[in-house]
Amino acid sequence: MGAAVRALLLLALVAAGAEALSLDVHHRYSATVRGWAGLRTGPAPGTAEYYAALAGHDDLRRRSLSLAAAVAPAPGPGGPFAFADGNDTYRLNAFGFLHYAVVALGTPNVTFLVALDTGSDLFWVPCDCLKCAPLSSPEYGNLKFDVYSPRKSSTSRKVPCSSSLCDLQTQCNSAASKSCPYSIEYLSDNTSSKGVLIEDVLYLASESGKSKITQAPITFGCGQVQTGSFLGSAAPNGLLGLGMDSKSVPSLLASQGVAANSFSMCFGEDGHGRINFGDTGSADQLETPLNIYKHNPYYNISIIGAMAGGKTFSTKFSAVVDSGTSFTALSDPMYTEITSAFDKQVKEKRNQADSSLPFEYCYTISAKGALSHPNISLTAKGGSIFPVNDPIITITDISSSPVGYCLAIMKSEGVNLIGENFMSGLKVVFDRERLVLGWKSFNCYSVDHSSKLPVSPNPSAVPPKPASGPGSSNPEAAKRPSPNITQIDVAKPSSGSSVHFHFSRTFFAAIAPLLLLAIL
Repeated sequence: MGAAVRALLLLALVAAGAEALSLDVHHRYSATVRGWAGLRTGPAPGTAEYYAALAGHDDLRRRSLSLAAAVAPAPGPGGPFAFADGNDTYRLNAFGFLHYAVVALGTPNVTFLVALDTGSDLFWVPCDCLKCAPLSSPEYGNLKFDVYSPRKSSTSRKVPCSSSLCDLQTQCNSAASKSCPYSIEYLSDNTSSKGVLIEDVLYLASESGKSKITQAPITFGCGQVQTGSFLGSAAPNGLLGLGMDSKSVPSLLASQGVAANSFSMCFGEDGHGRINFGDTGSADQLETPLNIYKHNPYYNISIIGAMAGGKTFSTKFSAVVDSGTSFTALSDPMYTEITSAFDKQVKEKRNQADSSLPFEYCYTISAKGALSHPNISLTAKGGSIFPVNDPIITITDISSSPVGYCLAIMKSEGVNLIGENFMSGLKVVFDRERLVLGWKSFNCYSVDHSSKLPVSPNPSAVPPKPASGPGSSNPEAAKRPSPNITQIDVAKPSSGSSVHFHFSRTFFAAIAPLLLLAIL
């Protein structure tokens, strides 16, 4: 499909008031996952142990970024950090990812629990395995993973070596000339994924809550050989890359004319979130340019100032907007400027440093005193204010009563990361077409009807009536192939009209032990 044709198609979709396509996002340590499974293992949310576990994940991720910066060439003007060269090398935390989604592929569909990664591109799943993570394990609880097989999907086709998506054309030979190979090395514990590229259908739900499901053609990796942490619990059932390369899911959806080359993410306070492919944001959002470096697959922005309470700063730095990090991490001088100003304006008593907590500035909440703290915000290039709705974390005792709070900013030795805690309460738009990052205050459980959403579900591609999912006794489920998709009732903080793309309660009860183990 030519660029002009795709552009005209997208314009037509905008005029038609089309909708975004969404996937529910689940924090691996969320209360929702705990509730589905009825689990009480692991540190309780709000405790010092809970925040220490999340911070441990963040520390490993920052080390990966620092390692990548150390081996890459220096960037051009405007960016202090560089990353590993080439499309085939990315950073990876060997102890798991922060967010996961359940996706369905093929006809009949097969479901996968995939890790989400804004720092890599290719979407791959275990497939015709020669060396993959086990399909079942005591670490997975009751879950038995599926493996994709091109032979079992009527809509599957091989990606030829002549495809523009085939980076390894020189490795094609006469015996394998009909299949494009791929090979990705991740900068962590000799971790890699190798196989061949396949095209099949990916099932996505409309954002508006009208229960529409679209089959989107997608190219992904048939992961035949995994190594390193992919043989454990890091991403045992696949990885969905959200980076800038042409092989990432947002790029592929745009190239097919299914969605605009943009997506949004939002995170609720309970660990539930949503990613909307094709969401280009709204007219009332704030924006700043994205810094695009040749050796940097991350979403990087320039910060030109900050405010903590009544104190303003003009220190300039660049930062990676990283949904895979729980807490924001800043290097000096900005770290010291913000934390010191915050500390001087806090009325509560500051505690001595506690080795069980990863934060330097923590305070005791008095029995009678109402919690009040200075506001924090960042000023992005262009002058837009990035509000930090909740810069603190509250510490609770064994009875879940609040006893203290900490400024949830960690000190970094080089890489600046805007983590999930600074994005809470916002819809963040990664507009890859215009190369801007947008944001606005947003209820993650509602539908933003003011959004420009250039996506058009294909009515002819809507699958048959969904089955009730694994363990179903629905007699219709056994008569014909259909997506294992069902709505489950999960209590949410606010009422919303959105109908989400869910799988069975049994499925999530099974995956919950894996998500919890990944962080311990």
